[in-house]
Amino acid sequence: MAIPGIRSDPFPAFNFLVSLIDSSSVLGSITSAINFVAGGGFTECSGLESTLQVEEYSEGGENRFVHKFPTRITYSNILLKRGVTLSEDLWNWHASYINGNGKRRDGVIILNNELQIPIKTWVFKRGLPLKWTGPTFNAAQSAIAVETLEIMHEGLELISAGTALAQAGEAISSAF
Repeated sequence: MAIPGIRSDPFPAFNFLVSLIDSSSVLGSITSAINFVAGGGFTECSGLESTLQVEEYSEGGENRFVHKFPTRITYSNILLKRGVTLSEDLWNWHASYINGNGKRRDGVIILNNELQIPIKTWVFKRGLPLKWTGPTFNAAQSAIAVETLEIMHEGLELISAGTALAQAGEAISSAF
């Protein structure tokens, strides 16, 4: 939907927040909501991908094409990277599975525009920390120490498609 007077350029990919939500209990969800911004310090988020698998069927006597029918959706793993800080939350989540008492988490990934208004929001369900990777140390470089977490999940959903921007645009246009 075009908004008069508002350009609809593609949004830059550097302005995003990520939060991991303990959805196993009501208390965990409330605590995660309170700490929502604290989880947002990631420098990179990749793997927002879903693929529709198809099954091919060769019909007897039909040699011009092969029928293709949709079957399942598969989702790529989400890869989160951030600079190493005093927080040990990613390591602790992964280590809880190593110790046999881990809990799955849902996650929210929000893309903001330059005014910090949420534009797109993706939610993944039942995340599982597959792989934690610590920083690479090299005394010859002055790079930031980065930790990586790979998360497998069971579904990805787009929650909002620019609703906040559309409402802001309507508010601006009605003011004039």
